[in-house]
Amino acid sequence: MTASRLSFRNITALAPMVRVGTLPMRLLALDYGADVVYCEELIDIKMAQCRRVVNDVLGTVDFVAPDDRVMFRTCEREKDRVVFQMGTADPDRALTVAQLVEKDVAAIDVNMGCPKEYSTKLDDTVSLVQRIERTGVAAIAVHGRLKEERPRHPLHFDYIQAVAQAVSIPVIANGGSLDLVKSQGDIEVFRKATGASSVMLARAAMWNASVFSEGGPLPVERVMEDYLKYAIRYENHALNAKYCLCQMLRDKVESPLGKQVQAAQTLAEISKALGLQEFCRQTQEQLQARREVQPDRPILDGDVTTMAVKFERREYPPTVTPKMFLLEWSRKEKLEQPLYQTVQRSQDRAFQSVVTVADKKYKSSLWEKSKKFAEQAAAIVCLRVLGVPEGRIGEEDSGLVCKRKRESAPDSGAVKESKKRIGADGQQGAQHCCSTAANGDAKNGADTPPKELSSN
Repeated sequence: MTASRLSFRNITALAPMVRVGTLPMRLLALDYGADVVYCEELIDIKMAQCRRVVNDVLGTVDFVAPDDRVMFRTCEREKDRVVFQMGTADPDRALTVAQLVEKDVAAIDVNMGCPKEYSTKLDDTVSLVQRIERTGVAAIAVHGRLKEERPRHPLHFDYIQAVAQAVSIPVIANGGSLDLVKSQGDIEVFRKATGASSVMLARAAMWNASVFSEGGPLPVERVMEDYLKYAIRYENHALNAKYCLCQMLRDKVESPLGKQVQAAQTLAEISKALGLQEFCRQTQEQLQARREVQPDRPILDGDVTTMAVKFERREYPPTVTPKMFLLEWSRKEKLEQPLYQTVQRSQDRAFQSVVTVADKKYKSSLWEKSKKFAEQAAAIVCLRVLGVPEGRIGEEDSGLVCKRKRESAPDSGAVKESKKRIGADGQQGAQHCCSTAANGDAKNGADTPPKELSSN
């Protein structure tokens, strides 16, 4: 790892843990007294595909995958204390990811293990860590077990001691959660026993993060409430939050509270189990209010201009759509008609469309429930970026669409046929992709697709 702002001497750290080391747990550990927090290991191949997004609603920086999953979320509160851990076997990819996140984290850690078995005197291991030290890293963390050993096996204190004596940089000892560290006072005992500069905790902190606190450990129910508040505040995935809470419950996971948490599918349901439903409701309302006042700002995602836009049908007259306005504007400017390319993602069968106008591409970052709505959202983005009216109710007449089209009542048959098509769209295969061009035939309605999964 490299760090210019962070010292690794005489610190206690939250260790990297898959599915546990997300933002709520990291902030919780800092609250309880951890000096440094590690994120869960993130693989370089996945991270290299992410884009950095400033989330003004949550006050976070998100690294978002092509399928819109947030792979890593961080915030100002932990900026000088969080270590980004990556799994990598490729120096070029590792550099790409490091450069992507370096402005938002305090240090970068490469997860690795000794490539050979430990020899009797640890010669290979000592040689390896000395080579690593010569590369200029700021610290080395050592888990004192062999690769085939598990947490139930005793920790090899002498292995950590050998590494600590072989290098001049800080060594962080890991692996003492099972038998050695039950409270904050045990951390110093573990550090001295290993001869290390610092200590990181995994399972002890996962079970009860208040282990970092001088006044801890606190009752686990209190820790669960504190964790859940962060999960709600930063919109952590409900299933991930449930997993972490179940780890805290340990042998109480089959208790009435544990069963309620296990049965919950949303943050609201988890909140009800812990008596935090009012906190959840108020927080979600506050976040929604922030979304409603956030200005739509276009950003460039590769070669596609993107905005967070949803198509709300009620905001437009019955026979007028943004696609219709975009088509008419393109004709007026003597451009080729807009071309729509739509994909459907497999996990929730939602749709996203990219529209190309004058060799430039536009899309909404939000996925829609149907292909038609996705294309309308893409058209809205294009029109707003171009500063062209989109036909919303109350908008001043632009003259792009004739008054008869704007004021005529919708045809009931067309509405019924439209509902049929929406149903058909929903039955298409996962990650379906198609390209369509806008069609100006008004008598079929602005959204009538000329063929399967195509629309105007």
